[in-house]
Amino acid sequence: MFGPKQGGLGRYIEQLVLNLEKIDHAIAYAKTTTPQTTNEYVIFLRKENFNEYEPTAPNFKKVLADVPWYGWREQILLPRILKKEKADLMHFPHWNVPLFYRRPFVVTIHDLLLLHYPTRAASTLGPLSYFFKNIAYRLVLNSAVRHAQHILTPCEFVKGDIVKTLNIKAEKISVTLLAPPTNLKSSNFNNTPPPSLPTQPYILYVGVAFPHKNLLGLIRAWKIFNEKFDNSYRLVLVGNENYFYRQLKNHPLVKELSTIGGPASGGKNKPIFTGFVPDSQLAHFYQNASLYAFPSLYEGFGLPPLEAMQYDLPVVSSNATCLPEILQDAALYFNPIDPVDMATKINTALTDENLRQNLKNNGQKLLKKYSWQTTAEQTLQIYQTVDN
Repeated sequence: MFGPKQGGLGRYIEQLVLNLEKIDHAIAYAKTTTPQTTNEYVIFLRKENFNEYEPTAPNFKKVLADVPWYGWREQILLPRILKKEKADLMHFPHWNVPLFYRRPFVVTIHDLLLLHYPTRAASTLGPLSYFFKNIAYRLVLNSAVRHAQHILTPCEFVKGDIVKTLNIKAEKISVTLLAPPTNLKSSNFNNTPPPSLPTQPYILYVGVAFPHKNLLGLIRAWKIFNEKFDNSYRLVLVGNENYFYRQLKNHPLVKELSTIGGPASGGKNKPIFTGFVPDSQLAHFYQNASLYAFPSLYEGFGLPPLEAMQYDLPVVSSNATCLPEILQDAALYFNPIDPVDMATKINTALTDENLRQNLKNNGQKLLKKYSWQTTAEQTLQIYQTVDN
């Protein structure tokens, strides 16, 4: 995985690699112009992502590892590819570490979502296939955290969850905070607004549509908001169209919203589904939105609200799991399983100008806490500690 098309995990890998290039390259050349490096890096990529990354430092190279995730090929074929490179230390950026990989490694555990939400609603598999997949997940996850030299997590909430749920010692786990991408506002900005950008004021969500993201809960709140408070806004949902977004688009509630007000309304109460939007155009959606809404039931971090704050956009958020820890006083919180509370907080954040300004100010202060360079520096320190 590499880049925004793979969601939060893809962004994590992308930003970590790019910032490791900067800092370890800088360390390598700090004392001499002769090419000397403290570490050599090998970035393993699948075919679909291989051209997304081009090394810019001489101590970085990429290797094709075109192995499907989460299956037997990953368990058998991936270790063979890794073995050829003879890495002193492997960093697995997700829990899916091959069971029989026994060279030193560290692993990033972003969350324990599948332990807390073991539901077939979040899978396209049949009952029997899902049953075996769930068993395999638990087996691989437990093996990964027990055999890892060290575990990285994005927040204290997940660290505590691992300690409590998987019975891992706290000293084996380090928190390396994530950050919004540093290049989102400036890199390759496309001045032409995308055709899906509405002309009316709108509330924005950016991300995937897995059930724990609670977009159906947001749409329920949206219906209440339209009926009770204001029907002049649009709801814009930005995310790569897949099974879960298609399922959401065909939900009876979405169809009901499209008929409110009759033909004269033009279906303006219906959410706008944009599909995937590249970073070069995503800025338009953040810049022109009135509010960012994040209704998730479970998060290991939650990057999109921080991305919204980069554009001085007020945020309303679920109060679940790690979100109060990450967003602190820069968001107005609601109960994610109470659509009335969600609708009310959306209305408050749209109409209370003093609150909106406070959220913006607090957001700008909060952003200073998060830096991908700091994440990379902390990660590099873990590499060096483990390797020694």
